Amino acid sequence: MTKLIIDGKEIEVHPGSTLLQACEEAGAEIPRFCYHNRLSIAGNCRMCLVELVGAPKPVASCAWAVSDCRPGPKGEPPQVRTRSPMVKKAREGVMEFLLINHPLDCPICDQGGECDLQDQAMAYGVDSSRFKENKRAVEDKYLGALVKTSMNRCIQCTRCVRFATEVAGVPELGATGRGEDMEITTYLEHAMRSELQGNVVDLCPVGALTSKPYAFAARPWELVKTESVDVMDAVGSAIRVDTRGREVMRILPRLNEDVNEEWISDKTRHVVDGFRVQRLDRPYVREGGRLRQASWSEAFAAIAAKLKGLNAARIGAIAGDLAAVEEMFALKDLLTRLGSKNMDCRQDGSALDPAWGRASYLFNPTIAGIEQADALLIVGSNPRREAAVLNARIRKRWRAGPMAVGLIGERVDLTYPYHYLGAGPDTLGELAAGRLDFADQMKRATRPMVLLGAGALARPDGAAIGSLAARAAIKLGAVKSGWNGFAVLHAAASRVGGLDIGFVPADGGLGADQMAAFGTLDALFLLGADEIEIAPGAFVVYIGSHGDRGAHRADVILPAATYTEKMGTYVNTEGRVQIGERAAFPPGEAREDWAVLRALSDVLGKRLPYDSLAQLRAAMIKAHPHLGHRDAIAPGDPSNVRKLAERGGSAESMPFAAAVQDFYLTNPIARASAVMAECSALAAGGMAMHAAE
Repeated sequence: MTKLIIDGKEIEVHPGSTLLQACEEAGAEIPRFCYHNRLSIAGNCRMCLVELVGAPKPVASCAWAVSDCRPGPKGEPPQVRTRSPMVKKAREGVMEFLLINHPLDCPICDQGGECDLQDQAMAYGVDSSRFKENKRAVEDKYLGALVKTSMNRCIQCTRCVRFATEVAGVPELGATGRGEDMEITTYLEHAMRSELQGNVVDLCPVGALTSKPYAFAARPWELVKTESVDVMDAVGSAIRVDTRGREVMRILPRLNEDVNEEWISDKTRHVVDGFRVQRLDRPYVREGGRLRQASWSEAFAAIAAKLKGLNAARIGAIAGDLAAVEEMFALKDLLTRLGSKNMDCRQDGSALDPAWGRASYLFNPTIAGIEQADALLIVGSNPRREAAVLNARIRKRWRAGPMAVGLIGERVDLTYPYHYLGAGPDTLGELAAGRLDFADQMKRATRPMVLLGAGALARPDGAAIGSLAARAAIKLGAVKSGWNGFAVLHAAASRVGGLDIGFVPADGGLGADQMAAFGTLDALFLLGADEIEIAPGAFVVYIGSHGDRGAHRADVILPAATYTEKMGTYVNTEGRVQIGERAAFPPGEAREDWAVLRALSDVLGKRLPYDSLAQLRAAMIKAHPHLGHRDAIAPGDPSNVRKLAERGGSAESMPFAAAVQDFYLTNPIARASAVMAECSALAAGGMAMHAAE
C-alpha cells in the first residue's frame, strides 16, 4: 500500500490506483468527462486536474498513477490538493475551452437535467468567454434506430468509442480528423449493430448522443422512478422504470455488480413502446369463431361451463417466458385443486427437471464468477443473442487475461475469439473423451466453465445432451471441490422460478409439447405462453397482456399485466431471487395475473386461500423457503451434476441450434414494439451485408 496526503488527510491506497481513485477514496470529488471506471483511460478532457505538490503544473489525476508520485524532500508522503486556487483556476480554464464550441442549447437538449457538462459548468463555468470566433458546426451522424446524434455538442471524450470497442466488442465507432476537425462517427455512417449500443447514451456526458425513441418525450424531473428487474432475458438485469402518470416513458440500468454491472441490452432499454400497443384491456369470449368483448363474469362463466364435468386428466396449463413466480404458484395451486397433473413452464420443450436437483439447471458459477474462470466451453448457445449483458461479462474476462474459449454449435460472432470445435453432440462426446486438443486446455485451467445453452436442451434428445454436457464438465475439471463450473444459460426469465416451484408435469402428467398436440386435452390455460403453437381442438384460456399468438388461439382471453405493472418475484439463470416492483398500472379492465386466477378460482368452486399478494407470497415462501431471500442465491449441490452425468442417453448427431434467432423479437412485448421491429430489420440487413462481404 502507498501513503498519500490528500487535502491534509493521510490515506493508504493500492499502488496501482490512479490519483483520481485515491482522491475519491479520501472523500474528494473530482470532476471528469472522459474518465469512466469501466473503460480504459484516455486523458482527453483534463477536467480532473489536481495539484501535486512539487509538480510544476496541475496533473490529470485520471492518468497519473499513485506509484508515480514522488515523496517529499524529507521522505514524507506525496501531497495532493484538490481544492487549491491553482486547481480551481485550471479547471475553470478547461471549462472555458470546452465551451468554446459548445452550442449551449440546454433548453432543447434531451440531456438537460442529467448532463455532466451542465453540472460542472455550474461549479467551474464563467459568465463570459474570451473567445469570439464562430462556433464550429458538425453534421449529425446516422447511428441507427436507437441513438440520436447532435454532434455540435460533442467534446471528443471518446467514451462511446471506448465502450463500443472494449465492452460491446463491436468497434464501429471511431474518430476522424484532428484538432478542431475531429469527429466521432461510424464507418460510412452505417447503423450501429451492437445489442448494447444504447449504453453510449448513458455514457455521453454532454448530450451529443441521446435516445432516439425517447427524444423530446419528457424531462427527468417529471418522472417517477421505480427500481425493478428486467425480464427480457434470464439475466435479471437491475433496471429503473421511469413513468409519467400511467405511462412508462423509459427504462434505464441500475448498478448491480453481481449481475449487469451498469449495462443493459437494447431490448431491455427500448421495448417501452411495446407496453402501449396491442394491449388486452378487457376480457374476450369466442363465439361463432369470432372474439367478442365480454365482462369478467361472462368470461369466467364461459370457462366454468367448459370445465364442468371435464376429466381432470384432460385439463392442462403452460406458463410463458415472462411469468412471475407468484402467478405460476397460484396457477399450479389451481390446477392441483382441479385434480390435474398437466402443467409445464418449459414451452420450448427444454429437457430439465427439478427432480434432478437444482444444480442441474442453474448457472452455477454465477455471472460474477465468470471473471474467475480461465477457460470456457460454450455448447449450443449464442450468448450474444440469448444474454447480451452476460456475453459482455465473458468479453470482459477475456480482455483481462488469457482465457481459452471453445464453441460447439452454430459458428457466430461472439465479440471475442474462440476455437470452433464442431457443430453437434458428436464433437461434445469427443471432447469429453479427451480426443480434442481443446480438452487439454480445459484440464489445465484452474476454473474451467461449461456453458450449456437452452437451445441444446430444447431438442427431443435434450436429456441426453444435458447428461453428456454434465459428463464433459466433470471430465474436463469444471466440477470439483470449491468450484462448480457447470452453467446452464436460460433464455426465459420465468424458467428457473418455474422449475424451483415444480411447475412441471407430475407423475403421469403431460409436458408442453404433448399438451399442445391435437386431441390430448379438452381445456388448456396459457399463462402468457406465446412461443408455442397449440393445435385445434382444445378450449384455450389465455391470461396475458398482449394480443399475440396465444390470444389469437384463445377461446377466452383474460387481460393481465406486464412486468412493469405488477409486483412479482423472478429467479434469474444463476438462481438469484429478485423482486420486480410495480411502476405503472395495467390498462382498462386488465388485472394482475395472480388476481385473475384468484377470482377465477372462486367461480370454479376451487377457491385459492389467499386474498392479497402478501398472503400469496407467504404461502409461496412457506412451500419454497429460498424464494424469501431477496437478491440471494441458494447454491445447487454439485452432486446433482454428477447424477445428471450418470443418466446417460442416446444423443442424435444433428447440429445444435441457438435458442434465440432474432434478438429483438423474442416475446409479445418486443413483437408489439415498432422500435424493436426496426432494429430487427436493421440487424437482418446488416447480417445480409456481412454475409455478402
